[in-house]
Amino acid sequence: MSHSTPPRKRRKEARPSELAAAALSLFVEKGFAATRLDDVAQRAGVSKGTLYLYFDSKEALFKRVIQEGVVPVLIEAESIALKHEGSTILLLEKLLANWWSGIGETPYAGIPKLMVAEASNFPELAKFYHEHVIRRGKALLAAALARGVASGEFAPMNIEAAVDVVIAPILMLVIWHHSLACCESNPVDPKDYLATHLKLLGTGLVATRV
Repeated sequence: MSHSTPPRKRRKEARPSELAAAALSLFVEKGFAATRLDDVAQRAGVSKGTLYLYFDSKEALFKRVIQEGVVPVLIEAESIALKHEGSTILLLEKLLANWWSGIGETPYAGIPKLMVAEASNFPELAKFYHEHVIRRGKALLAAALARGVASGEFAPMNIEAAVDVVIAPILMLVIWHHSLACCESNPVDPKDYLATHLKLLGTGLVATRV
């Protein structure tokens, strides 16, 4: 009497966080438009039907990625700012360090490049990202800069413009890392880059003592 090999079983369950992680890796590798739900299910090791138990679209997966991985970093940064009692330059250093550990050196660092590349093709996602990430992050930095001006540490400034100037090199760091950095024989060390950025900020922001 022969014994047939039992059929290979496919996973029937997966945590939403596992599916979001699979989606994130594919969004960063292939772009949002090129990623299919079939790809996400395959990367997560589940059937497409299992995926649909939790998410009915790529857009829903993207929102879960942002809410699960990026928003908590902003919440932590807001808590850091609220509790901080030292100099404002030290606060900016803490905020940069928090961003780098929570986003910059994680798979979430690929999201800024993704949004720059595909925002115009997916305006609803761009709006979601702007509301939940960009606006919140800019408000946090604006409050920090205003704190420095109010305490006399920083010279008076156009805070709205200064926020964009503070953010731009950080965005460039991660966008470059996920694009043209592959062409460099001696890529920049991110921590040196951020330390240089902070040093230049300190020189430019601090009020001149007379």
